[in-house]
Amino acid sequence: MKILARLEKSRNYWFLLSVLFLFFLFRLPSLFEPYWYGDEGIYQVVGMGINNDRLLYRDIWDNKPPLLYMLYSLFSSDQFMLRLVSLIFGLLSVIAFFNLAKTLFENKKIVFVSTSFFALFFGIPIIEGNIANAENFMLLPIILSAFLIFKLNEGGFKKFYNITLFSSGLLLSAAFLFKIVGIFEFTAFLLFLLFINYKKQHFFALIKKIYPFLLGFFVPIASIFLFFFIKGAFSDFYSAVFMQNIGYVGYGNKLLIPQGLLIIKIIILAGFILFLFKKRSLISPTTMFILLWFLFSTFSTFFAQRPYTHYLLMLLPSFSLMIGLIFFDRKYSKLLSVLFICVVVLVLTNFKLFNRNIAYYQNFLSLITNQKTVTAYQKFFDRQTPVDYQLVQFIKSRIGNDNIFIWGNNAQVYKLVNKLPPGKFIVAYHISMNNNNINETKTDLEKTKPKFIIVTDPNNPIPYGLIGYKQWIGIGKSTIYERLF
Repeated sequence: MKILARLEKSRNYWFLLSVLFLFFLFRLPSLFEPYWYGDEGIYQVVGMGINNDRLLYRDIWDNKPPLLYMLYSLFSSDQFMLRLVSLIFGLLSVIAFFNLAKTLFENKKIVFVSTSFFALFFGIPIIEGNIANAENFMLLPIILSAFLIFKLNEGGFKKFYNITLFSSGLLLSAAFLFKIVGIFEFTAFLLFLLFINYKKQHFFALIKKIYPFLLGFFVPIASIFLFFFIKGAFSDFYSAVFMQNIGYVGYGNKLLIPQGLLIIKIIILAGFILFLFKKRSLISPTTMFILLWFLFSTFSTFFAQRPYTHYLLMLLPSFSLMIGLIFFDRKYSKLLSVLFICVVVLVLTNFKLFNRNIAYYQNFLSLITNQKTVTAYQKFFDRQTPVDYQLVQFIKSRIGNDNIFIWGNNAQVYKLVNKLPPGKFIVAYHISMNNNNINETKTDLEKTKPKFIIVTDPNNPIPYGLIGYKQWIGIGKSTIYERLF
């Protein structure tokens, strides 16, 4: 028996080591990408702003919770370092997922298949695993929380029941503070705890059973609320993180009424939850847990009804587990298969996956073997990227201690020239959201009088008169205006 146990342990070890090595190779080229991705550019500028004593949301603006920006600030918005941190988070996520799968499934083949699928699709750029977005950092705390909750359900950590539940809630709070869609994983895991502990007992007895989980989730969030209240920027924080996202979701879900499609999705989700609650005594804990997670992560992915590829990262862990569950739960395999296929169809018809995966690695190999110029390498990611680097070269040679203003959506130029925007708004589409943002930015421009104004999109005219500026030079489709006096 000891020999078999050692062989089993050795097989697990070499499998995991092989998967981690392949994951590392898949992600390695991401460390050497140029500064090109618009969202990362915004995070970089926000991180720079925080490090220059600008208060988040009040003095430098974006619409996500603060943890992502704090991470960018911690690493001085350096893309290489942040991509490296993302890679490390990814490796740890694979390890956590493997241990979660072992806890959920008895069959080692199912564990290996689920883990391999997760590592592959998180490693290659097909759903933007290569980008240092919020989702890339959220998966680790979510998977760790899932592991703790299910391990506790299986009888583990009995002596540390309250601490384990609190830690699980704390991890989900961290995910939420990266991006508010973390609330859906919290809700899924909360329902699992409620379902498995529900025995028609008194409501308060049930809450007493799970209160550490709630405490772990809400205490950090309350602390963030308190921080911005003390700083006198609570309304800026609340408006950016919550109210801004309500309008964002409403636009994507318009069907007869602003939230029409969202209401339909909520009704469908509620129907599945009611079914699971009624069948809770007939469904295994493994099936219950994975199904709840899969339903809520699917809801999360389609919540805003916008086909941004990286949204699929939130679906990936439960999607990978569903592959294993179809083979694990023979009783409900047909129902699970139908549900799984429906989600696959929804994903393929709503999202545009990155379809140049092989070319992505060929592009990297061509660069390191000197078969491709740096400009050609940069152009692979975005045609605007070489232009951005030319803009940076021009500005750096002439800017000195003066400032710049970019009318466009390529915030990474600010990072590359190490300059902050004149006001709190970073990119054109943030400024264009409403007249207040346009007028506030106009006031900031009049106050700071930047030396250069760079218009990077000729199809989106700048809404300000450029009195006192002359057209200096055009680079690609970008135009640089210089202050006359």
